[in-house]
Parts: sequence; C-alpha cells; structure tokens
Amino acid sequence: MALEERPRSCLLRFRHKLEEDIKPSYLMDHMISDGVMTVDEEEKIRSQPTRKEQAVALLELLLRKDNRAYISFYNALVKETYDDLANLLHDDLPYVLPDAHKSSSDGYTPYVQAMLSEGGVPQRPVVFVSRPELVNRVREKLYRLQKDPGWVTVFGMAGSGKSILAAEAVRHQGLIEECFPGGIHWLSIGQLDKPDLLVKIQSLCFRLEQSLDSQSLHRPPNSLDEAKERLRFLMLRRYPRALLILDDIWDSTVLKTFDIHCRILLTTRNRSLTDSVSGAKYEVEVESGLDENKALEILALYTDTKLHGLPEEARSIVRECKGSPLVVSLIGALLKEKPNRWRYYLSQLQQKQFKRIRKSSSYDYDALDQAMAASIEVLPEDHQELYKDFTVLEQDIKVPAKVLSVLWDLEPEEVEDILEEFVNKSLLFVDSHNKPYLYYLHDLQLDFLVEQNRTQLEVSWMQELKLLRITMNDVYYGPPISGDEECLYWIRFLTYHMAKANLCQELYSLMFSLDWVSIKSKIMGPAHLINDYVEYGPILDKEVSNQFQEFLSLNGHQLEQRPFPDVVQLALSQPHTSEVYRQALLQAQDRASRGKLYFDWLNKNSVESLSRLVIHPHQGSIYSACFSHDGTKIASCGASRTLKVFKSTSGEKLTEIQAHDDEVLCCAFSPDDRLLATCSSDRKVKVWNVERAMLLRVFEEEHEEQVNHCQFTNTARRLLLATCSNDKFMNVKLWNLNKPSSQNTMFGHFEPVNHCCFSPDDSYVSTSSNDGTVKVTASSANEWKTISVRDVFAEGDEEVLVKCSTWTADGKRIICAARNAALVFDVETSGMLLEIRTNRLSMVQFCHACPTSNLLAIAYSNYAVELWDLEANKKMADCSGHLSWVQRVQFSPDGSQLLSCSDDQTVRLWETTKVHTSSAVCLKRDSDVLFNDEEIIVSAADNCNRLQVNTRGAQLMNPNDFDTLVTLLMFVCSSQVLEVPSGKLLATLPGHTKTVLHCKFSQNGQTLITSSEDTTIRVWRWQSGECQVLQGHKEQVRCFSLLSSSPADTRLLSWSFDGTVKVNGEKLQDIRAHRGAILSCHVSPDGCLFATTSADMTAKLWHSESWECVHAFKGHQDCVRSCRFSWDSRRLATGDDNGEIRLWNVKDGSLLKICSREGKDGMDSLHGGWVTDLHFSPDDSLLVSTGGYIKWWDVEKGEALQTFYPTGTALKRIHVSSDFSTFVTIDSIGILYILQRVA
Repeated sequence: MALEERPRSCLLRFRHKLEEDIKPSYLMDHMISDGVMTVDEEEKIRSQPTRKEQAVALLELLLRKDNRAYISFYNALVKETYDDLANLLHDDLPYVLPDAHKSSSDGYTPYVQAMLSEGGVPQRPVVFVSRPELVNRVREKLYRLQKDPGWVTVFGMAGSGKSILAAEAVRHQGLIEECFPGGIHWLSIGQLDKPDLLVKIQSLCFRLEQSLDSQSLHRPPNSLDEAKERLRFLMLRRYPRALLILDDIWDSTVLKTFDIHCRILLTTRNRSLTDSVSGAKYEVEVESGLDENKALEILALYTDTKLHGLPEEARSIVRECKGSPLVVSLIGALLKEKPNRWRYYLSQLQQKQFKRIRKSSSYDYDALDQAMAASIEVLPEDHQELYKDFTVLEQDIKVPAKVLSVLWDLEPEEVEDILEEFVNKSLLFVDSHNKPYLYYLHDLQLDFLVEQNRTQLEVSWMQELKLLRITMNDVYYGPPISGDEECLYWIRFLTYHMAKANLCQELYSLMFSLDWVSIKSKIMGPAHLINDYVEYGPILDKEVSNQFQEFLSLNGHQLEQRPFPDVVQLALSQPHTSEVYRQALLQAQDRASRGKLYFDWLNKNSVESLSRLVIHPHQGSIYSACFSHDGTKIASCGASRTLKVFKSTSGEKLTEIQAHDDEVLCCAFSPDDRLLATCSSDRKVKVWNVERAMLLRVFEEEHEEQVNHCQFTNTARRLLLATCSNDKFMNVKLWNLNKPSSQNTMFGHFEPVNHCCFSPDDSYVSTSSNDGTVKVTASSANEWKTISVRDVFAEGDEEVLVKCSTWTADGKRIICAARNAALVFDVETSGMLLEIRTNRLSMVQFCHACPTSNLLAIAYSNYAVELWDLEANKKMADCSGHLSWVQRVQFSPDGSQLLSCSDDQTVRLWETTKVHTSSAVCLKRDSDVLFNDEEIIVSAADNCNRLQVNTRGAQLMNPNDFDTLVTLLMFVCSSQVLEVPSGKLLATLPGHTKTVLHCKFSQNGQTLITSSEDTTIRVWRWQSGECQVLQGHKEQVRCFSLLSSSPADTRLLSWSFDGTVKVNGEKLQDIRAHRGAILSCHVSPDGCLFATTSADMTAKLWHSESWECVHAFKGHQDCVRSCRFSWDSRRLATGDDNGEIRLWNVKDGSLLKICSREGKDGMDSLHGGWVTDLHFSPDDSLLVSTGGYIKWWDVEKGEALQTFYPTGTALKRIHVSSDFSTFVTIDSIGILYILQRVA
C-alpha cells in the first residue's frame, strides 16, 4: 500500500529541515529492525559520499514506501531524540490497522510502537521470551479499567520479571484503542525521598504538557502537593483515558502521591501497597521463577540453539537458577560467548561459594550470586575492576557514559564500548529512550556488588573523588544546562559521593559555598539542596549548616523564580554574624570592583523574629499539630505513625503512643483536654485518654478510605467528633463517643473531603472537598448551604481542590484555602468578601483564623507561613524557618502563639503578640528621608499614629500623645511642624477639613505647602500661621510640585484624581489632561516640560510655558502609575500596574526600550506589583524602580542589573541619595530598608 497523502505532504513540507539535521545511519538501524527497510537499501544509501546526500536518498526512499515506513521513521526519530523533528511529523501519523502487518499477530504494530515510545515504555530486552498466560492475566485486569479508574498491581519477588511483564502487557493495539487511547505513560520510581519524587513528577508533567499546545506549558510544580494537583489535572482533563505505569514502587507514601483518580498499573514487591489508596483494585501475582520450558527457551535464544538441541546440563542449570529471569539471562550471556562451558557453569552454580550472609530469606540469592560471579569472572581483568566501581552509584539511579568516563578516566567512546560489553552479558541495563543512553544495574546486582566488595568500598570512593575534583571545577566554571544528563548527575549526587568517601573538608567547602547553592538550586530547585543540608550538615558544622538552611528556608520561594535571582544579593540580607552573609559580602565586593551592582541591607538587625521554640518530635513528616484548649500542651502526629504530646513552654515530651498501622494524618484535643482523637491512612479513627496514654475507642468499620481530618466540638456541652475521608459518598461523619457507630453521616460531596471543622458555637460543620466546594451543614446533618469555591477560579478548567476551611471568631465568615489563595466568604450570603492571593510560586496548604483577633495564618507549600490582617487585607508578618512544606498552622486559644508543623520534622512556635507591638514592623509606607553626609535620617508614621524619626534604623524621636498627629508626611486635618531631632513642637497649622496627603517646605524653609483629600492646597507662612488657599480641583489632591527650583518662580503644579493638572502662579492654568485619574506627575530638571500619567493607560508630555501637549505616549496595557525624567531631561521613564517600564525619547516621543518583559509568572506581575516610583542615577546610566520589589536597570540596554526582594510587598516610594549609593523604602508590612551599594 502506498504512503497516504497527508504523511506524504508532511514529508515534502519539512523535507529541507529533515535533510539538514538527521543522521541517516542511526535511523536506518531502527528501520531495518522494524522490517520496513532492507539491508541492500541501507547499503545503497550509505554509499552516498556525504551525510546530507544520504539524508536526501533516505527521504526519496521513504516517499516510495508505505505508511509503516513513515511510522518506523517517526519512531526512529523519537528513539534518537530528534524530538523537534518528530513533532513535525506527529500530527500526520497514518493509522495502521492491526492486520496491516501480518507479523504483528499479537497486536504489536507500528502504531503501538509509536504510542509506547512516546510514553517512555521500555523496549523488549535483547533476548525475550513471552509469558502469554501472565501477560493475558494482566491484560484482562487492564480491560477492567476501560470504563472507570483503578489500580492494577503486578507483584512478585525481586528479579521475577515484573517490569518486562508490565511493558509486554500494553504492547497490544486492541487494548490501547479500547481502554487507553490517551496513551501509555511509564514512570520508573524505585526507592525515593520526596525531593527525588518531585523531580520525577515534574519530568512526567513536562512530558505530558509538551505533547499539548504551547499555551499548556507551566512552570514546574515546586511541591508534591502542587505536583499531585498538576498531574491530576493532566490525567483527568487532558489525558482522561490514559494509563500511568509506575514501575518498582516500594513505599505507600509514594503511592499516595499518585492517588489522583486515574488508571494506574504498578509493579511492586509488596502486594498490600494499594491498601493505602482509593479506587477499584486488581492484582496479578508473578511467580518467583519462569517455568522450565521458558527458562530453557532463554538459553536456546542466547546460544542460537534449537530447544531440543540443548545439552542435558541445560535443565540442571535452570533448576539451579530457580527460574529467575535475571539469573538465567546472566548464564545465557556467558554461554553465548563460550558455548562449550555448560558443565563448567553448572558446577559454578552448584558450588555456592559466593553465598552471602543475610538475615532475610525472602529471596534465594545463591543462584544469582553464582551467576554474577561467573559473569564477572569471564570479563577481562581490567574490566572486572571497572565493573566493581558500580558500587559507588546510588540505587535506582541511571547514569550516562560520560559520568563513568570521569570515574574511569577513559575516553567516552571507550567507555561506551565497555558498557556495551556489560549490557551484552546482562550485567547492566540500558535505557535507550534517552540520548545519551542511560545505564543502570538491577538492584539485586548492585546488592551483590556491594556485598562482595564491601572491604574495598572506601578505596573505590577515594579513587572516584580524586577525579571528582576535576568535575567540581567543570561544574563551577562551565555552568551546566538543564538538559545535560552528565552535569545533572554530578549536581544531584556530588554531595552523596563525597560523604561516602569521607571527604569532609571537600564536602564542607562544597556545601557551604554560595556558588554551589546557586548552581544546584538553579538546576534542581531548593528542595534537593535543603535535603543535603539536613542529611550531611550535622557531620560537618551544625551551626553553619543551620545558617545555610535558614537562608534557604527564607528564600526558597525566590529560588523558584525565573529568571533566576542573584544568590549573592539574596544572601546579603542574612544576619551580619552568618557565614552566608560573610561569603556574600566578599563576593559582592569582588564583583562590585568589576562593575556589578550589589546592595547591603544596613538596618536588618532591627527586624524582630517571631520565632519562640523549635521542637523535633518525630522522624518523618509531621502532618498535624494542635494546642490543648488550656494552651499548655501540644500534640503532634505524622508519617512515623506515632502520637506525641509535649509541653508548649519547653517542648518537654509528656506522652508517646504508637497510634496507628499507617501514617497518622490528624490529631485533636477534646474541649476538656482529657481526650485526643487521631485518624489515619489505615482508615481508623481512635480516641485516647491523654493522661494515661490509653486507647478508649476505635471506629474502624465505616470509613472505607483514609481518614483525612478529625475535630471535636469546641465545647463539652454536647461532645461530638467530626471526621472526613477519601470515601466517594459517605465521607463526613459525626460520632458520639458513647455509641459504637456514627451518629450522623453527611452527604453531598462526591469527591474526597480534606477537612472538617465546627463553627465557634458548634451549630454547624464546614467541610472542604476536592469537588471545589465548602459545605456548611447543621450538626443535625441537614445540609444548609454550599459555597462554590471553584467559581472563583473560573479562568481555567483545572480542578479546584479546597484544602481546608476555618471560621472567624464571630462565626460570620469562613476562610477557605484553595490553589494559591485564601478566600473569605460571608456565611449568611455565601458571597466572597476578600481574596488573599500570594504572589509566591506556591500553593496554600492550610489556614487558620485567630480566635481573639483579626489575624489569619496561612501555610504555604514552599516553607513559608504568613500572618495577615483580615480587616486591613494586609500581610503583617512572615514566619520563616521551616525547611520543607508546611502542613498545618494553629493559633493558641488566647491568640498569643501560633504553631506550625512541616515535612522538615519540626513543630515551630511563634509569638504572634509581636506582630502588633514591634515598631520595626509597623511603619507606614509614607516617609521622608534626609541624606546628610553619612547620616541618614528617616521619618515615618507608625500604625499607632506616632512619628518615628530614625537614623539607620535607630530611633531618634518618638513624639507621643498628639491628639491629631502631624508629621512631615501624612496628617489628619491639621499640620504640625516639629524640630528634629528634639521633637519640639514649633507650630500647629489647622485648616484642612480632611486628611493631609502631601507636604513640602520651600528652599528657604519659611513656607510650607500642603495638599489634602479636601481638594485644596494650602500655602503657609508657618511661623506666623498666614495661609493662602488654592482651590479648583474636584477630587483629592494627592501631590504637587514646584515648577522651578528658582526662589523667584513660585508656580505650583498640582494634579488630582479628577483628571486635571493645574498650574498656580500669577494666574491659574487648568489643563484637562486625561480621561482617567492622574496618578503621577514629574517636572523635567530643566523646568521646560512636565509629564503626567493616568489610569487611562497613557502618559503625556506638556510644555511648562505654553501648557500644550507635546507628546502622548501610548502602549502600556494597564494604569500608568509613575514617571520620572532623566537628569539631562532627554528621557522619560514610565511604569504601569502590570510591572512594565518604558523608556521614551523626550525630543521625538519615540519608544526607546521596554524593561521587565521577561520573567512574568502567572500569579505575579512583571515587577511583583505596580511600578510605584522611578529614579535615574546622576549620569542617567542607571534607573531604580519600586513595585513588589526593587530593581536596578541598565538604561541603555533596558536590562535588569539587580533585584532586591523585601519581606513584604507593595513598596510605595523610594528615597535615593544624590550619589545614587543609598536607597530607603518601607514595605507593606512596615519594615524599613536602608540599602547601600557595595563598593
């Protein structure tokens, strides 16, 4: 059959690109093995003199062939990692019926090859024998997933061929078309910690998104919770009928990450793993060995012998191998090269001289040991030594040849030849889906090597690390790219290898280096890096390790940003006593000498920490912690399956209970603190006597899936316990402790319920679910109302999972956590009152409302905890210090403390009273600064309406007891003039009827000008109290400016939200400048021009004498909030609410540069917020801007040179010294920043 028209047209359309890029020799090997090309045709193409001519000949041949050849060519491109070229051909892949290729009687057609290749399913081994009975049993179970999601578990002992069986079961066109048209996606798991698991899911999500349109590409998820939600969305919405294959699962906690209501096939040694997940479950057991005939078939294939022609020793060898596919393959590979050694290898197996001493007898290792020993023995002596070096590799890790070339100090080509020899002898496995190929050992093979070479291990480590020093230099001086498998390996495992080799000094130098922090966090993310400090830091220097951990916990969310931040600049915000700061300052000074910009935060010691106590109660993640109602005790539980109670004042342990058979997900005190309830992944709810640590009740019959949360009523008047679970229907229950079964079952949610809690008066229960809703139900179990949280996120079709809900103290509002937001709803109307969205790259894990104030605590997936004031809709403080995902937060009953618990195995206590009393975090953002030689005097109002006057963060003056505060900045109705630094009141100037917004002295200090919300401007002779009132604006006058610095020129420029600009002098000039509110105005230094910006998304340039519009600048996509002329008056910078900055030519009105185009995140503006202020350097070469953070720009190139990230957000104004070396601003929390350029 000829090639169809669509694929033919596709080949012709992209012919030139294919001819330019492909290497035909690599591709033709695959096409010959697929049977679509003959050896003669290959020779004819190879005879062409150049690669380009060979490519031309290959495409000519393809155009004359059929659909199968096109599919084979596409598969070859995928296998040789020509992904961009394969994508060009993908949409025009022809459909081939199962009978189109007669040799594919089992349904293994080119269509199936393409589908499995795209999904990363391993190819058949070199020598393969089918196990049709087992394969059909697996397929029969997979067919049960045709209509509904579920789990198929293939379980059996190590080395029994589970992975090959799983791959073979899906090599069937009928199965794929009927059950999994969305594709087959393979993921190798093994023994992983959480950071490694996150990397694997990130890789899978990226692979799935790449197959979709480019608009579907997201930044990588940066927590397991976020990764789980992203994968859930992709599998349910984008690939609804796809199969996910999880190979070699060891741990139920890992499996729970994939409990996303999709179709999953998994291989494992532990058949009970799926007990911890929800959904339909099917099992297939794989016998520990092949039957005799299949094992003989493997030997026959290896030795190219007919089955009946095998010698009599063959059956004895099979018996000694116990039918293990791995062991039989090892012996078969030996016999392939030495076909006359049947008797010799049989005797080797029978001698059992290599038997390992093992405590466990779950697997018969004898045959494997003999086969491994015999296989290694026939290697050349130098290759035997090289093979032993595989003991230094970590289990379940695949490595490229170049890594081994470093280890062996050999050329990569020579290494590839040696590895091919190991593969041919079944001593090594190869993943040919990647390019370069990745090599790995079966964990049983690695186990054997470690046992046999235990005494030589340290020598191997030392030899390796001699060569790793070269690699370290390569990593530092040749920055890796994310796709470089060799560099990725070293970045990921260099610390592991150093620790194993006991190279403590080198490990110290590496881990406690900001260069390493920058490289590893950029490529791998901060989670891997923090894991290194937790694991290896204590063996080096615990204090320094804690300093680096604190730095990462404070800045982990910044290290997820793209473009990647400058780690040295981030580190300059660490305490002066920290090793992190010391290194950063040295590097900043060195780089500053070469022209790089860095800024030191001079007054950072004035910021007070809220941290009070850190407790390490458990090994493993802590999922829940809670205060007792009297506030004296804290209970915690988690992955360790234990429940612990300790004192809240000291962390002293009071009680420890082995509570459940699986992870304990939640714990809660009863109102009288005598009881503790726990719930678990083991589906049980238990109630304990706290004082006696005694089990009182177990509720184990009614919940069929894991129980996520439990909570008692707030009072003992009518004691009830609420629980919620992953059950599909009856997932919320109320328990009376005096009854053996639940008192009420609440219906309404049809997805897992994550959280439940009682209202303050216990009248209602709120439940939060994966169905995107919060239901508020009367305690009598009659549903009252539904709050649809998912409707708030109407912009996309991703699922909205509501993590939790919390009630305000008055019971009138409910706050819900979903995605990256905390949402406040009115209970009575179900209307949303407030939305708190983080601009961090993280998800909200949990939130809790303070029972005694307006504070809300929010826990994030990226290690942070924030405190917000619900009335002011303002972030009040950061509680930074956790080193991993924060799972839960809770206020103490009196609201004075907050606890948080995390995957970093700690419970932290924070003093929330400091949020309101510390002047360091209560300054308002309106401020003024006096730069007097080296002295910096800052004046700003605090939230108690007191004027704070500081020098470098130290308080100079604090005038109290003013009934109506007058500062030099913001006033209420009247103005006061104060002497600095004494604070002596010099004058009070009443007159304005509303808040004073701006004030300014004349150059001689005799005149004070003020503007107000009352629409007027007043000009005061402040010593005499004489006043001139300037009227005309219809709305508040936020600011004004003198048109000239000359004392003789008294013209005053003012602007207002009414869209007008007015010039007050000898006569009033009134300009209707914009259709929208005027947000800023600036006069050029030469006094000839002034600029205005507006909410109408335009900026305009005006002549100061004629008041005519010179230019109108258009192009901003949001309100233009700020503007500033360069000192030479030749450029104008404008900034908008989308974070974009534009540089304009004043002379002709042309656009010169657009700054801040790169790095926009979906949850953030380009500048982290509105661009609120702009300043040029004296030579006009640099520009500083404020928004969510501070940025410095190269004016000529429009490129960002440096960024400073404050603790809070929404910077309003920045004060700049005349030499552009010192910068002062205040953030939304009220923290003062005095930044000085590092020289």
